[in-house]
Amino acid sequence: MLSAIRPLLALAVIALFVSPVGAADKIRVVATIPDLKALTEEVGGKLVDVETLARGTQNAHELEIRPSLMVKLRRADILVENGLELDSWAEVAVQGANNPNIVRGAPGRVDVSRGIQVLEVPSTRVDRSMGDVHPLGNPHYSLDPGMAPVITQNIVDALGRFAPDHRVEFEKNRQAFLARLDEAMARWTRAMEPLKGARVVVYHPQWIYLLSRFGLSQAATLEDRPGIPASPAHLTRVIRQMKEERIKVIIVEPWNDLKLANRIADEAGAKAVVLASMVGGVKGADSYIGAIDHNVNALVTAMK
Repeated sequence: MLSAIRPLLALAVIALFVSPVGAADKIRVVATIPDLKALTEEVGGKLVDVETLARGTQNAHELEIRPSLMVKLRRADILVENGLELDSWAEVAVQGANNPNIVRGAPGRVDVSRGIQVLEVPSTRVDRSMGDVHPLGNPHYSLDPGMAPVITQNIVDALGRFAPDHRVEFEKNRQAFLARLDEAMARWTRAMEPLKGARVVVYHPQWIYLLSRFGLSQAATLEDRPGIPASPAHLTRVIRQMKEERIKVIIVEPWNDLKLANRIADEAGAKAVVLASMVGGVKGADSYIGAIDHNVNALVTAMK
C-alpha cells in the first residue's frame, strides 16, 4: 500500500513546483491608477499579477502616501505610471520602497503616456495662481478609449522587456482586447452620434479626451480654477451661462461635491451625472470597457 502511495505523493510535490502559471512565476506589476491596472491585466493575462496604488473613487491628483503603498512597490517587477504629472506623488512612494527595479530610468519603470497626443498643453508659463494646471498638458487621456492602442503598446513593450519569451502572447492578448474594444467603440459612436456638438459643464476639467472623442465640448467648469473651489460669483455666472446656452448636463467625478452639482443643475434646469473618472469609480465600472460603457450610457441618458 505504501509503495503505491509514494509515487503519487512524489507526483503531487513535483506538480507544485512545475505549475505553468504559479504565483511565483507571474510578473509582479504595480499600476498607479486603476485604468492602467485593467489594461495591464488585458495585455498580461495569466502571466501578470497587478495591483494598483489609487482606487477608482479617489482623486488621482492627490493620493496620500501610506506604508502599504511602499510595500506594494517594494516587491514590484514593473511600475506602470500614467505620467504627465498626474501621478507624480508616486515618486515619494518609490523612494520609500527602495526597489531598484522601478526607480526612474530603470527598465521596470514605464510611462504609458509615451506617444499620446496630449491635449490642453498650456501655451504660457504655469504658476500656482492658475490652480492645479498641468504644465505638460491634460493627463486624463485614458478616459478616451481611442488612446488604448497606444497605452497597451507601451505595456506590451514593458512586459516584453521583462519576459521576452512571452512577448508574442502579450501581443496576442493585446490584439484580442483591441478587437473587443473596436466592437464597443462602434457601439459607443452610434450612441453618441446624436449628441455631437453638445456643450456640457464639468466639475473638474478632466473630461476633454472623452468629450473630444465623441464630438462634445466643455462650456465651463464648476471649479473657479482647476482644484480651486468655486466662489458664489463664479457659480452664478455658470448658472446664467447654462440657462442662456441651454446646457443640460454637469459631469461630476465620484470624489466631487455631488450636492453642490445637483443644486447648480436644479437652478439651471439641467442634470448632474456622476461618471467613472477611473475604472471602479462607480458601481459596474469594474473593467476598462465597462467604465467607458457606463460613461457613454450615463451621458446619453442624461441628455435625452
